[in-house]
Amino acid sequence: MSTIAMVDKLVVRRTIAASAKDVFDAWIDARALAAWMTPISDRASDVTVDARVGGKFEIVMHSDTGTVPHRGVYEVIDRPRRLVFTWNSPFAGDHGSRVTVDFHPNAGGTEVVVTHEKLPTELAVGQHREGWALCLAGLERHMAKRA
Repeated sequence: MSTIAMVDKLVVRRTIAASAKDVFDAWIDARALAAWMTPISDRASDVTVDARVGGKFEIVMHSDTGTVPHRGVYEVIDRPRRLVFTWNSPFAGDHGSRVTVDFHPNAGGTEVVVTHEKLPTELAVGQHREGWALCLAGLERHMAKRA
């Protein structure tokens, strides 16, 4: 029997110039997710979403080296304040790492705080910190286009 030593959480923040409701909705709408949750801004991801507690999602990102599937289950959907889901991928493992996204309205729009827990290695933490930062930059571009 093997055990996985979990690594401390990572936190990534970004303020998006849009309402909390609009930013939240961009996380649970398949078309919006496909546009911004991608490592390469000109390549949309393939996304399916069942946006309800217990519902599943799949995001298949495309890069120069191939495709990377990400799957999970929604645990909390508290529009427009908080979204919690499991996150399974080749880099995060399949043990159900957990992502919490908090949406805090402020004078500049909405501060989005992504907290990712239960990653298997320090390398995975670094990869996901960079990945979430890229995705939030994509979300910011996506919301700016909608404005």
